[in-house]
Amino acid sequence: MKKKSFARRLLNRVLHSLARALPGATSVRPFLHRLRGVRIEGKVFIGDDVYIENEYPESVELRDGAQITLRSTIIAHTRGPGRVVLEENTFVGAHCVLVCSPGSTLTIGEGSVVSANSVVTTDVPPQMLYGCERAKPLMRAAQPLTMDTSYEAFVAGLHPLKSRARRPD
Repeated sequence: MKKKSFARRLLNRVLHSLARALPGATSVRPFLHRLRGVRIEGKVFIGDDVYIENEYPESVELRDGAQITLRSTIIAHTRGPGRVVLEENTFVGAHCVLVCSPGSTLTIGEGSVVSANSVVTTDVPPQMLYGCERAKPLMRAAQPLTMDTSYEAFVAGLHPLKSRARRPD
């Protein structure tokens, strides 16, 4: 991709900051993202504090009916640009992260729903509910992670959970 001037990069970041904070999920925010270079077709919804690719906004495509909700993040580059496409009538829940690899395209298929707090690094097929398991206990934390606790002390205080399942005799 062609290297952008410092002025253009700065303008993209100013527009992005405005889009993250201003009201207008179906009007002002999409307009500002279009000015940045995000490819938007039709009517889309962009929620509060949504982060859409700063360095390569032109690598993100939102098609008609796409919805991105509260504090989600779309990253279209990791050590080089890729491409992220949200097809028609997709829904990305709150606090999701969509990340593509360099030179590849990450597609959220038409009519798919990505549930809240999901991390997506591979294509989501059309008409699919996609998400991760709900939070579950991983270990017992004998040492609370306070502002005064070192990371090492916290890790040393982690203990495996004891299985409650009975073993056959």
